[in-house]
Parts: sequence; C-alpha cells; structure tokens
Amino acid sequence: MKALILVGGFGTRLRPLTLSFPKPLVDFANKPMILHQIEALKEVGVTEVVLAINYRPEVMLNFLKDFEDKLGITITCSQETEPLGTAGPLALARDKLVDGSGEPFFVLNSDVISEYPFAELIKFHKSHGGEATIMVTKVDEPSKYGVVVMEEATGMVEKFVEKPKIFVGNKINAGIYLLNPSVLDRIELKPTSIEKEVFPRIAADAKLFAMVLPGFWMDVGQPRDYITGLRLYLDSLRKRSANRLATGAHIVGNVLVHESAKIGEGCLIGPDVAIGPGCVVEDGVRLSRCTVMRGVRIKKHACISNSIIGWHSTVGQWARIENMTILGEDVHVGDEVYTNGGVVLPHKEIKSSILKPEIVM
Repeated sequence: MKALILVGGFGTRLRPLTLSFPKPLVDFANKPMILHQIEALKEVGVTEVVLAINYRPEVMLNFLKDFEDKLGITITCSQETEPLGTAGPLALARDKLVDGSGEPFFVLNSDVISEYPFAELIKFHKSHGGEATIMVTKVDEPSKYGVVVMEEATGMVEKFVEKPKIFVGNKINAGIYLLNPSVLDRIELKPTSIEKEVFPRIAADAKLFAMVLPGFWMDVGQPRDYITGLRLYLDSLRKRSANRLATGAHIVGNVLVHESAKIGEGCLIGPDVAIGPGCVVEDGVRLSRCTVMRGVRIKKHACISNSIIGWHSTVGQWARIENMTILGEDVHVGDEVYTNGGVVLPHKEIKSSILKPEIVM
C-alpha cells in the first residue's frame, strides 16, 4: 500500500520553530511530527510514503533518509511549483500512487496527531464498497468547522455544511482518508480543494463513507493546539504503553523524558511535559504543560509553563516563562527574566523581561 502526506507550505502558524525546520520535522513528544504518521503507516503494511511539498524538499528528504533505512519504507517527494490546494497534489503524484494493483491509498494532513487506527480504517473501507472513506472526529463547537452529515448506521456521507449556524451534527473531517485509485480520475492538475470540491461530488454519487475516529485527535499546526495535543497524546500513551512515561517523586502526571536528558535534584516536573534528547534540567526547576526540545539547558530554579522551548536554547536561573511563550532555536533567556507570551525568533538573547505577548525579532 501507498500513502500521500500533505505537507504543503511554510508552516507560518508555528513560527518561529518553522524558521529552523520544515513543520513536519518540528519535534512533537520527542520525535518529528511526521514520524508519528510514518511509523503508524508502516505498521499496517504501507511500503511507500509520498510527501506532497512545495517548500525545501531537500531538507525533508535528507532528514528522512535515516528513517527510510530504519523503518524499511520508501519515502519520496512530489514537489509543487505552485500551491495546488489539498486535492491538486494527488493529481500531481498520480504516477507514484497508482501501481495497477487497484489497492486503496492513504492521504493524511501532516498536522494531525491521533492514535491512527489505520487497520480499522482499511477494514471499514473494504466492507462498504464505496470509493472513499474519510475519518471524522467529534468536536464540542462544530460551528467553527465544516461539519460532515452522515447516516449513523452505514457511515454514508450525505453532505458537508461549512461553519453551520444551526446544529446539524458534531462530526468534522479529521484529515485522514483512504481512497480508491478511481478518485484520481475526479481530480484535475490545478489548485483544488479535496474537502470542498472533490468529496462533495463523491458524496453526491453515494460513494463517500465516514468512520468516527476512536480516541483523541488534534491539529497541532499552531502553538496552543500543539500544547493541547501533547496533553492528549500523553494521556493516550498512559493508556497504551505507560512504561514509556517517566516516574519518580519529582514527577506529576504524564511526563515524557528522553533517556539522554539529565534532571537535577529538587525539581518538580509535570503534568504534560516532554523533555527531549540531551537536555539538562538543573536543580530546583519547575516545568508544567511544556515542551523542551533537543539540547536545551534550563538553569537552577527556573519555572516554565504553557510554553515551547526550541532546540539548543538556554533559560537562566530563576527565570519565569509562561503563557504560550515560544522560543525559537538557540534563544538565550537571561537570569531572573520573565516572559509572558513572548514569541522569540531564533538566535536571540533576551536580557530584559517581556511583560505582555509580543514578537521579538
């Protein structure tokens, strides 16, 4: 089987992290976002993953070469010269996706984190005999999204309602699809939306089905959702393989610590924290609801909450970082500095406090 991952463009919503790496390579729970997807695809027998990309494919491919060998899976790029929306890239990658076997292929949005129940998706897709299956997830506020209206018993999709003013349902497109090759005959090589143009046409022919995604779902393409996504992911990890989470008197709730990270005395860490490879957390540090990426040093008695600390940054003694502060790569926060929602671009030194949310160029 094959899979196409829609990687797309510049990842502007996750800047300043995406100024250093393409978005799918930004770490989430101590490994690149896209690797969570590729590993899950490999588990259900996918042998080739195509990345639909319009920005720096060489960076992606060089990085993923290591994983190709480790996972025994082929990873190639299909590069757009102009943005083609969410359906155009399928037409562009047609020759890579169709091998004459008639097997369906996966299409994923690269920002989506979930438990990826691909085996169940394959089973459901083959059982209904339609042309395409989309995964849907239940949300509390459907008015912010495009809602999928479906028959409960069969899963057949009746229609899509964009940002409904009155309640029509609470299921939205989760950005995970399984499509028969015949779907490609419906897509022209031009900027096209799979959600707004292609799927409604398949639904009109009564050949589109939806499966409700079990477990959690999050689009982690922006910082607030990234932090929420980490909480949901760690919750799910607690249920699936709790032995991968850290334990000890200094740990509160779900915490993921890379084996090469060093943690000092008298710290209090958690809940919902990920500490990456090679990090050094000195004595008396307090961390909650945050991600600390590879190679970061957090000095004594610093306190970090609801924030993302980018690669190889340092946080000074008694510093306090909170309220969706995002430090890009190689940012150095001085001793006793306070930052309240500062978004700091890479390679900066912060010597004075940031009292209200602002971007530091």
